Amino acid sequence: MNLRAYRRFPVVVYQFLPLLLAYARDRRRFLLFGRARQVDAETRRRRARKLLDSLLTLGPTFIKLGQILSTRPDILPPEYIDEFEQLQDRVPPADWEAVRPVIEEDLGPVDEAFESFDTDPISGASLGQVYTATVPEPVAGSPDGRREVAVKVRRPGIESLVEADLRVITFSLPILMRFIDQARSFSMRTLADEFAKTIREEMDYERERGMLEEIRANFADEPAVRIPAVDAERSTGRVLTMEYVPGTKISDVEGLDERGLDRTALAETLQRAYLKMLVTDGTFHADPHPGNLAVQDDGTLVFYDFGMSGRVDAFVQDKIVDFYIAVADQDIDAILDTLIELGTLSPEADREVMADVMELAIADARGEDIEQYRVQQIVEQVEDTIYEFPLRLPPNLALVLRVATVVEGVCVTLDPDFDFIEVATDYLRQEGYVQASVREFLTERAEEVNDAARAAVRTPPKLEDALDRINRGDLEVEATVSDEEAVFDTLARRLVLGLLLTGTVLSTAILYAFATPVSAVAPGVAGGLVLFLLYRSFREPSGISAKPQFTRQEMRKRQDD
Repeated sequence: MNLRAYRRFPVVVYQFLPLLLAYARDRRRFLLFGRARQVDAETRRRRARKLLDSLLTLGPTFIKLGQILSTRPDILPPEYIDEFEQLQDRVPPADWEAVRPVIEEDLGPVDEAFESFDTDPISGASLGQVYTATVPEPVAGSPDGRREVAVKVRRPGIESLVEADLRVITFSLPILMRFIDQARSFSMRTLADEFAKTIREEMDYERERGMLEEIRANFADEPAVRIPAVDAERSTGRVLTMEYVPGTKISDVEGLDERGLDRTALAETLQRAYLKMLVTDGTFHADPHPGNLAVQDDGTLVFYDFGMSGRVDAFVQDKIVDFYIAVADQDIDAILDTLIELGTLSPEADREVMADVMELAIADARGEDIEQYRVQQIVEQVEDTIYEFPLRLPPNLALVLRVATVVEGVCVTLDPDFDFIEVATDYLRQEGYVQASVREFLTERAEEVNDAARAAVRTPPKLEDALDRINRGDLEVEATVSDEEAVFDTLARRLVLGLLLTGTVLSTAILYAFATPVSAVAPGVAGGLVLFLLYRSFREPSGISAKPQFTRQEMRKRQDD
């Protein structure tokens, strides 16, 4: 394993080194010294495409890494997120003769475990591929007395490749830390740990089976949603056999229209299903891209592939409810409070600046109708702000954010006028969450009234004491001026440079007029240097550099244009 990792290490370094050097030059133009370089959006997008090509070249492990990075706006700028969201597994399927031993080691001879087996995979991914087969079990109503199943098989030899690549990532992390700023180093370390855990879980089909069965049980009473049943007899840690449920891909709008399906109702079903998973059940399917969602002819929504799935604890569920309610109420302060409690926004962040960002985000998302806006666009603005400040994003919340944005994108594909907020508010009201929030609000207000009454009793004696001290003349007031951005230092430096420039200009003029021109060279050069320093002080960025970003939806429209 170590030998394979050592062989992979120079290959990985060769792919990433040019970009790492470019990032290092962004911080210091000449690597060891020099000013920082300003990088525009087009340059970041071009670099993102190069990095995407490198990930595809390096194979399955790094393709999965790119997919995880697409959920981490606290690490990558929006341009990278946009490019990586398009990342799909582009790995050629493994040869059947290499896959057969995996099945036979776990289930026995293929001809005995299955009545028939199609050796051409119907879908392939970096970690596994899916085949169709039939099992010799008669099913009521089946015309040929056979049951069709989908068989997901782990790619041969993928375990050793992934473990070697994970060691390469561990070796590379200290080097990578030298090329990124300190603010993101923590996020990178936590990402490495999260990625190792995620990719090992995704290779464990026993875990996927457990998550699938749990979510299937949660939707047992939901006829509009169908989740394939597991064939436990033919499932192991490397092979997962499920019932085969065909359907029309959810993004195939023309196919859905040909079948006379109500796309608005489908969008609502999808949104409500994810609200149930996130807010009510706490266990959710975390990869809702169109390839994992299908629709049967009767309008039933079908979920595939539970390799990426997650859990949310009760605290996060409560905060998700608070966030949805705050967005629906357009309560900026409540949105910021919820983000702080979730850990996505630093308590030390400038609330006024953040409020401006959120207000602009909502205004950008509303359009002409003040009541129509989408939570995805608000979440994306928050993501952009997270990168700009930058902040840390809890790993499990990253999956939740990705689910919210991808699901909203699918819903808008089905119905361009889909109102996410209305559906979410209706769901929360039906499940009793809005009423609970009202009771909590009334309880909090009652406590505030009680505190105000106590303060009203305590304040008059303290006020009388303060007035007595003022009357005696022994009241002292101490004021502290906060200058975290060194504004006063900057003004003082500019004032000194301005005085020096005035002096050197006068000296140069006097020497040139009343002495020799040569004698005016020295003060003239000094004046030029002072002028350059003064000009540079006005060019230096000051204050918080974060600024509202355009939504990704609009950025994609610009690209299309």
